Amino acid sequence: MAYSDVAKLLETAVARKVMFACAESCTGGMVAAALTDLPGSSAMFDRGFVTYTNAAKIDLLGVSPQILDSFGAVSEEVAQQMAQGALARSAAQIAVSITGIAGPGGSDHKPEGRVCFAIASADGVTAQTQEFGTLGRDKVRLAARDHALEMLLAAVS
Repeated sequence: MAYSDVAKLLETAVARKVMFACAESCTGGMVAAALTDLPGSSAMFDRGFVTYTNAAKIDLLGVSPQILDSFGAVSEEVAQQMAQGALARSAAQIAVSITGIAGPGGSDHKPEGRVCFAIASADGVTAQTQEFGTLGRDKVRLAARDHALEMLLAAVS
């Protein structure tokens, strides 16, 4: 997402008095970094959780061990619980989550480039999966970051 788009996100969130939180796995804090790159971002960004391991997802976000066992970390079910956990553990009105396989690697069942996202707010939680393909680790992570920022902009607009 371009700098100007993040500036629009900041402007829109501030105008609507909305705070964001994020729960990230494969992006390792890239969404939080993008949200805090601009001056004044403390008016829209409350906190971020980097929960790379399953244990961190359970401990910090309250993700169900049973959901992790049943669906795996890279699933819409886990993304939903991550977003809900970030929302519940913050002062934010909207939370976004990301969990995926940046690569290299993957499997036939869960290929490289598959990333699951969720948005949680008082209106509920929605999840989606994007297949970015075998772009390489760096490009998948950047694409996932940008997609999450676009989801936040859509949620606050």
